[in-house]
Amino acid sequence: MMTRMERTSSMPSVRPKKSLGQNFLMHARIAERIVLVAEIARDATVCEIGPGTGTLTRELLKKAKKVIALEADRELVEKLRHDFSAEIANGQLELLHGDIRAFDIEALPKGYALVANIPYYLTGEIFRLFLTALNQPASMTLLVQKEVAERVARSKKESLLSLSIKAYGAPRYEFTVPKGAFRPMPKVDSAVLSIRGISRARFASRAEEERFFALLHAGFAHKRKYVRNNLADAGFEAGDILEKARAEDLPLDVWMVLTKETIRSSG
Repeated sequence: MMTRMERTSSMPSVRPKKSLGQNFLMHARIAERIVLVAEIARDATVCEIGPGTGTLTRELLKKAKKVIALEADRELVEKLRHDFSAEIANGQLELLHGDIRAFDIEALPKGYALVANIPYYLTGEIFRLFLTALNQPASMTLLVQKEVAERVARSKKESLLSLSIKAYGAPRYEFTVPKGAFRPMPKVDSAVLSIRGISRARFASRAEEERFFALLHAGFAHKRKYVRNNLADAGFEAGDILEKARAEDLPLDVWMVLTKETIRSSG
C-alpha cells in the first residue's frame, strides 16, 4: 500500500503565487496549536479558506468531523486532491476550487467554524463577508498580520475594523507566529486572532445594524477631524459625544448608544 509520504512526494511542488497573496504555513506544530486554540468540537464542520499545501488542513482533519476547504489556485487543488485522496473519498474533506468572494456562505452548515491562514490583502473583506453573513460562523480563528491582530484585540484606540468585529463577537489575540514559519517568508510577523460568541445580539433589527455601520463609516471618514464634525458632515446628530473626541477614542458601547439615538430621532 502506498503511504501518505509516498503519495505526496510523487506530486511536483507548487510555487507560491504572489498574485494570490500566498504564504504557505510550513510548521505542523504551529498548525496544531491553531487547531488547539480554535477549540473544535468532534462533531464540528470547519470551513478553511486557502488550504495551500495542506499543513493546517491535516491538523483540522484530526479534530473536526468534516472540513470544507476552498482553494483559488487550480494547481494546488490538484495537489491537495492527490495528497488527501483518502479523506476526500470518505467524505471527511470537501475540497472546492474557487474565490472566497464568490462563495455562497449560506450553503455552509449552521454552526460551522472558520479556521484559516488567509491572504493579507483579503483580511478586511473576509471579516466583513463572514460576520455580516446571515449564516455567521460560530467562531473564527484566523492567521492575520500581527499588526492587524494587535489593532483589533489589544489596542486602546479603536479602528473601523476593530469596532466592526467587536459588534459581532469578542476578539482575542492568541499567539504570535514568526514570519519564518511561512514560505515564502513575508516581511512581517503574523498572529492568530480568534473571535468567539459571534451573533447579531447587539442589533435589534437589520435597520439598526445598517445604521451602526453608516455612523461608523461617517465617524472614521476623516481621522484627523473630531468625530462630531465627521458625523455632522454626514447629516447625523452627534448626541453627547465629547467635543474633542476622535472616532478612535469611542468604545463600541458609545457607538451603539449613538446608533439607537439617531434611529429614535429620525423616527
